[in-house]
Amino acid sequence: MSSDLESSPEIQGIRKRVEDFITEFIYPNEKALSRGGDEAWSVEQSIEQAEAWYLMQSIQQKAKERGLWALGLPKEIGGGGLGFMPYVFVNEIVGRSEYAIVGLGTHSAQDATMLNLYGSPEQKKRWLLPLVNGDVYPCYSMTEPEVSGADPTGLRTRAVQDGDEWVINGHKWFTSGANRASFATVMTVTDPDAPPYERFSMIVVPTDTPGFEIVRVVPVMGEIAGGHCEVRYNDVRVPLTNLLGPRGQAFKIAQKRLGPGRIYHCMRWLGQAQRAFELMCERAISRHAFGGPLADKQTIQNWIADSAAEIQAARLLTLDAARKIDQGDEARVEISLIKFWGAKVLHDVIDRAIQVHGALGVSGDTPLERMYRHARFARIYDGPDEVHRMVVSRRILREFKEGRKFDFARGVASRKFKQEL
Repeated sequence: MSSDLESSPEIQGIRKRVEDFITEFIYPNEKALSRGGDEAWSVEQSIEQAEAWYLMQSIQQKAKERGLWALGLPKEIGGGGLGFMPYVFVNEIVGRSEYAIVGLGTHSAQDATMLNLYGSPEQKKRWLLPLVNGDVYPCYSMTEPEVSGADPTGLRTRAVQDGDEWVINGHKWFTSGANRASFATVMTVTDPDAPPYERFSMIVVPTDTPGFEIVRVVPVMGEIAGGHCEVRYNDVRVPLTNLLGPRGQAFKIAQKRLGPGRIYHCMRWLGQAQRAFELMCERAISRHAFGGPLADKQTIQNWIADSAAEIQAARLLTLDAARKIDQGDEARVEISLIKFWGAKVLHDVIDRAIQVHGALGVSGDTPLERMYRHARFARIYDGPDEVHRMVVSRRILREFKEGRKFDFARGVASRKFKQEL
């Protein structure tokens, strides 16, 4: 196996430190953090939320003290300085608990990457350094309720230049974290007559700007305190200098955010799946029924074997895609493959773990019921399964139509394969 699909002893050491941190500070506090809800990380609306907010603050401080904060971001902006591939391996451990993502500063990686790559010096000073340090939270405002999120060329929110300002009007939802964010990065039409993929720009909007209206926090899968917000932009005015990157290049900027981000998501899904797998195996050994442990039952053994195979397959697929991105390849097919396959593995492994736990698995006494609800989101965010399957099949079939094979070893078209008779 190629060495870039393996973690070095140094990275194994960092993974162990992260795992020890999660075991010491995250797992014992998951229930307390969940009682606070997502809003508790910045908005003190109740005693429980206030307690959870201060608890998360203390966890973040401990992560900084131990040198585990924002590991995947450059040192010059306050991060840990890990390269892309090492950080991929770390995300596998971070993903074991959703609270570790915030507790270790991983939540800011994608937005901080956009700002670091495309932000002006003024933008970086105002938003990037506080963001990486955990002093402020970001949100990414793209999806709209009136149009399909799978086809962002249909987005309707529009920014019109008026003197030295942008005037933004539009309707967004699932702007996750808007209720605690200091700024939103808004994907908006700036050039309606340009080609479809050049009509859109990214504009940074402070959330205290007049006209930025949070309509509601959308209740999602049993959570009424989550941070998935519906937002209206009502004649929101910001300076022209709030444009992030070149005008008309929102899709290019978004790809820099989404490509590596999907790798991180899939590695975190593997962490979740592995945690569920461990809980399933422990339950199978400890729970007795019908004269012996569940581990002796063939059905349970099949679930464990299937889960082990699927997790390993998803892991190797994800690391292969990460390796190609690290080498400068866009890896479009590979990313789409891991997106829909990884989401399926995540769901199926957690589902089996719940089944092995029986009624205990759907109770709040284990993390499985919350993990299961969140696993369902994975088939939708960052592109629904159906779109990613379409991307894979279309690109492969296009190679065959043009007289080339799709080389699974390289993930690209191979030489001409039409044989001469």
